[in-house]
Parts: sequence; C-alpha cells; structure tokens
Amino acid sequence: MSNGAVAGGAAAAAAAIAQAIKASGAIVKVEPEEFMKIVSRGKNPLIVVSKGGFLNKAFDYLTGYKGFVFYTRSDKPLYLPGDSETILAKQIWIPS
Repeated sequence: MSNGAVAGGAAAAAAAIAQAIKASGAIVKVEPEEFMKIVSRGKNPLIVVSKGGFLNKAFDYLTGYKGFVFYTRSDKPLYLPGDSETILAKQIWIPS
C-alpha cells in the first residue's frame, strides 16, 4: 500500500469523524460527579447506559440537557435518580 493510499484513508476517516460530530452536535465530556449533578437538574432525565465488554469494564453514560449531550465514563455503576428513564445500549461511541 502506498503512502498516498494510507493518507487518503486517514483523510476519509477524519472526514467521517467530522461528519459524525456535525450530526450529533456538541458532546461534552464530564467527570461522573458532574454528570450526576446535571442529571439531577432535569425532570425525568433520559440516560443512555452502556457497560464495557471483555477488556473495558467501565460504564458509559449519555444524557441531554439544554441542547447539549453530556457524556461520562465510570469504573463503577452510577446510582441514577428513580425518575430517570434509561436505555441500555450495546455500545456508546463518541467521535474523537
């Protein structure tokens, strides 16, 4: 494989990531403690949860608040509010 083909592949991957970011809007990465503060501000928050697989044992969480999407990763499960609606996802992928 030539260097030009590798560079073209890298450019295509970067373009795909940029497009994913445009499609999803701003994703704000926060610490688990801050994520819990954000979740507690909403009424009946919708939270997407994903548990890591074989090598990755962490828990990933997403929620929306005031037009932004907030993301966190925690080594332990977070205790979500009782009025929250949760969706268990196979995987959460955040573009770099």
